[in-house]
Amino acid sequence: MKEYDVIIVGGGITGACTARDCAMRGLRTLLLEREDLCDGASGRNHGLLHSGARYAVTDPEGARECISENRILRRIASNCVEPTGGLFISLPEDEPGYQRLFAQKCLECGIDAKIIDPEEARRLVPAVNPALTGAVMVPDASVDPFRLTDANALDARRHGADIVKFNAVTGFLKDGSSVVGVRTPQGDFRGSQVVLAAGIWAAGLAEMAGARIDMLPSKGALLVFGHRVADMVINRCRKPSNADIIVPDDAVSVLGTTSDKIPMADCDDMKVTPAEVELLLNEGVKMIPELAHTRILRAYAGVRPLVSAGGDGRSASRGIVLLDHETRDGVPGLITITGGKLTTARLMAEEVTDLVCSKLGVQAPCRTAELPLPGSEDRKYSIRHDIYDKRAAVGRHGTEADIMDFSGVGSELVCECEQVTRAEIEYCVREFGVRNLQDLRRHTRIGMGTCQSSHCVRRAAEILAELLPGTDADTLVLDYLAERWKGMTPVLWGDTLREAEFMRLKHAAYLGGSVK
Repeated sequence: MKEYDVIIVGGGITGACTARDCAMRGLRTLLLEREDLCDGASGRNHGLLHSGARYAVTDPEGARECISENRILRRIASNCVEPTGGLFISLPEDEPGYQRLFAQKCLECGIDAKIIDPEEARRLVPAVNPALTGAVMVPDASVDPFRLTDANALDARRHGADIVKFNAVTGFLKDGSSVVGVRTPQGDFRGSQVVLAAGIWAAGLAEMAGARIDMLPSKGALLVFGHRVADMVINRCRKPSNADIIVPDDAVSVLGTTSDKIPMADCDDMKVTPAEVELLLNEGVKMIPELAHTRILRAYAGVRPLVSAGGDGRSASRGIVLLDHETRDGVPGLITITGGKLTTARLMAEEVTDLVCSKLGVQAPCRTAELPLPGSEDRKYSIRHDIYDKRAAVGRHGTEADIMDFSGVGSELVCECEQVTRAEIEYCVREFGVRNLQDLRRHTRIGMGTCQSSHCVRRAAEILAELLPGTDADTLVLDYLAERWKGMTPVLWGDTLREAEFMRLKHAAYLGGSVK
């Protein structure tokens, strides 16, 4: 049995960042994830790189953390970030004096905020509601959570960390009251410190170890539209509320989000309701009117790992929560890092790794804010990334695309919408342990484009079946379609319904009675 200094449970962005930090400080590190990387809340958000402006009025400390991490991620993860800029727009129904207060609070938090007139806002974003009464420019950006998680996990592994996916923690090894490791279906793993970075699921894990976390599951529903309606992040300039942000994400737009308290039992299988879709649309068209007749690709929902403060999800703490269960619950060897945001995951990792090092007597500085992530190094590419079928791979993986073999069959184009080649699929199987189409989607965006997998998944499944002996292509396709169907069901009307019927008929031709 291999001994570790630290075992991190949870392969979302916080767990991946923590594994990177621990490994870079020389700790023997293991990252465990029950599914694929970014399978939970980290892969179910709007992909906003916060400037902190959203929290400047209500949470100045959180706002300062966001703007600091925003600047760091632009440096170390440039390949994962699109510096779109953001606009906070005021509409006639919004409180007239809030805009000036908002801009003032942003400046006090160190956030570069500039009030502009409505005419300038309409020039920057032609699709914005022409009735807007004012706007504030802020340094918001779009960040790809899948790429960011991948890059951190890849760097952790290259610094010596072990990463084991598809292996859920089912219990803890104990020595008296102390946690000394974890139990999994693949065997036991021993470690001096166990860090729970499992989001909302940390509550159940902590309970198994004899500790307690008062978590409040807060559901957030979002809609994905078929093209970019704006090239900047658009926010409502008002107190945080439902459906008040639109984020450009690659070739699509994401509208979000809601905030509703849900039972813990619902966290593993969240479905978007018709009422949530209606709420999002009604509010979204107030910012961008053309959303009323823009094709909706799908709906999805994530659950925020908030620490309970009573009331609904917007009244709970959204800050970083670091829990030392030795001092808090009398359970040595167990630490939880939760709360926070995608933008502050690196900072969360730094804080929990500092605590781990102090318990282990290790003196090593954090370097994660200084060294670039794989794919974001400042160097020239060796491949001809101006060639069309390679340009998309460079966009997703940056300098990592250098190690993909685009020669021969590697140049085969598998997904036209997202320009995914066989070379990229082979890279993801080799580097990230991809074993099905859902995994492949997270690492390449295959099936996430305009056709929503109508044309590409069969070809991709056949390649995976070839690369992974014992894998059946038909089963891969059926499992993928069953999962993707969940996101289309809440928005089945108009173009989305027509696309779904076309998809059903096309796949039925391959799979016969298996597709209903």
